[in-house]
Amino acid sequence: MADDLFASSTASVGSYDASSIEVLEGLEPVRRRPGMYVGGTDERALHHLAAEVLDNAMDEAVAGHATRIEVTLEPGNRLTITDNGRGIPVDPHPKFPDKSALEVILSTLHSGGKFAGKAYATSGGLHGVGVSVVNALSAETVVEVARERQLYRQRFSRGQTVGVLEHVGAAPNRRGTSVSFVPDHEIFGPELNFKPARLYKLARSKAYLFAGVEIRWKCAASLISDDTPAEAVFQFPGGLADHLREQLGGRECATADAFAGTQDFADAPDGTKMGKVEWAVAWPLWSEGSYSWYCNTIPTPDGGTHEQGLRQALVRGLRAFGELVNNKRAKELTADDVMVGSELMLSVFIRDPQFQSQTKDRLTSPEAAGLVEKAVRDHFDHWLGHNMERGRALLSYVLERMDERLRRKQEREVKRKTATSARKLRLPGKLTDCSADAPAGTELFIVEGDSAGGSAKQARDRKTQAILPIRGKILNVASATSAKILANQEIADLGLALGCGTRKDCVADNLRYEKVIIMTDADVDGAHIATLLMTFFFQEMPDIVRRGHLYLAQPPLYRLTHGAKSLYARDDAHRAELERTAFRGKKVEVARFKGLGEMNPGQLRETTMDPASRALIRITLPQEYEERAGVKDLVDRLMGTNPAHRFAFIQENAARMDEEAIDA
Repeated sequence: MADDLFASSTASVGSYDASSIEVLEGLEPVRRRPGMYVGGTDERALHHLAAEVLDNAMDEAVAGHATRIEVTLEPGNRLTITDNGRGIPVDPHPKFPDKSALEVILSTLHSGGKFAGKAYATSGGLHGVGVSVVNALSAETVVEVARERQLYRQRFSRGQTVGVLEHVGAAPNRRGTSVSFVPDHEIFGPELNFKPARLYKLARSKAYLFAGVEIRWKCAASLISDDTPAEAVFQFPGGLADHLREQLGGRECATADAFAGTQDFADAPDGTKMGKVEWAVAWPLWSEGSYSWYCNTIPTPDGGTHEQGLRQALVRGLRAFGELVNNKRAKELTADDVMVGSELMLSVFIRDPQFQSQTKDRLTSPEAAGLVEKAVRDHFDHWLGHNMERGRALLSYVLERMDERLRRKQEREVKRKTATSARKLRLPGKLTDCSADAPAGTELFIVEGDSAGGSAKQARDRKTQAILPIRGKILNVASATSAKILANQEIADLGLALGCGTRKDCVADNLRYEKVIIMTDADVDGAHIATLLMTFFFQEMPDIVRRGHLYLAQPPLYRLTHGAKSLYARDDAHRAELERTAFRGKKVEVARFKGLGEMNPGQLRETTMDPASRALIRITLPQEYEERAGVKDLVDRLMGTNPAHRFAFIQENAARMDEEAIDA
């Protein structure tokens, strides 16, 4: 019997043997999963293609082989980037004698001249996937190479080699590489095109990062819809110091002179060159600043270990200066006191850098922190001590920021104590609280069931997001007596977690969270639970609703997938809309979520909890609610003790809803 059951269950799964294992060859993995290589298929990912090609040209310049780079955007979304460097090798590759090195680089993942560090001491390319990824995700790619006074050309399409390497002819006055490509609309969609302003800014920033390079920008005038120039030449001998001067404009700063400089790192014990660092920092008095981090000319917007090194250098340098001038308060300074509000730029060049991902948003090389701190700290100590008045002016400014930080912290602690300790609140055991001290920026998610609560706990931001699971459908307060409400454990737990009291004792200022978010399943039962919770807030805590603290989350009901593209739909209507628009009638794989507990933490975070990507509905209650008898009567009819009123309402409105559905 057991054997029969086993045979039946395995047969229902389907055949799974060696033939089921799919092996993707060449550049097909990139086209199947572009998100793994360029971070998605949106505008940011599209422009990442431009950055990959420009980074290769910059690597030639940093290595001392190129002095000029040209960036040209033409109609048809064609981008061409040309350098006057050494040119990609075109001789046969030793491992693939029937192919040139150029073809291998363009059509093979993990191929390039930057692995061993022989051709480039420092470079932005690390994995040998940059230009091959661009090739894979482009409808057309044309590469021209001028080497040894000869010109060569080869064409590609969607990662495939279109023709053999052509010897075009003599090129006595030309050297270097030109890569011209048109991103594939099958990957990025027909409406997504390069933005001239974004490419212009990218090219300009690269010129600041390496003082020895000249970058020429050119764009067809028909593509420009703002004040971006059609042509420009960038060359900045002062590097980041020039960039900082431009960013500051006429803003007054804490010191008359910015702290800027460059320094080679100390060589390794075996004599290996470790790279260098360049920095520029100013402290504007009356405006917010900004941070710009780079490694080997690659922007690292999320910072990383080079940022940590600079933070340590600045805060330790100011603490030491404070001790020098006998200011004992300086020892309480933090890195945030020194850096928040500053206009700061940092660029490092290091061997074999490590990044968090292929898109290189964050540097993770552990040695970078120590190298940067040591190099910058020596210069900062000298900069502070060389002009004592300048050092004292900066220390005074930073200490004012520290005082402001401590004052805000004390206010938060006092407010937190008022809402908790002073009221002697016992927080319910099932509440997973956030770590933030103040209500500002915090959120309480009221979720349905322990399963959903478990996913939400893993998906949350521990600092600002708290989770309170409730068990099933809470008490309908509109039809319950006061005694029954007070005796209900779910409502008691909710009241303790919120900390602001109920009815006449409700004080909205004591609410422990800035947002209270009802997060239930995207089905009928979930909607019923959400309705019961909203009824609770309408009756027991109306001020919380009036002040805009109550929200309704919008978890998806479906995940729609076609190839590498996945989108989420809130309901059937939204699903139909996405199938008609985003997927344009293509065959879509549809997965239905049975509840929040069915979603993994990553999906729950992305679709429902992450402030950057979620959608919330704010629940409102007009100020005149108490005077509107009709509204109050409707709530009483639908949520009150007499089921006949609900039945009558359904009978009265069902026909109208059917007519509206037919019209829709």
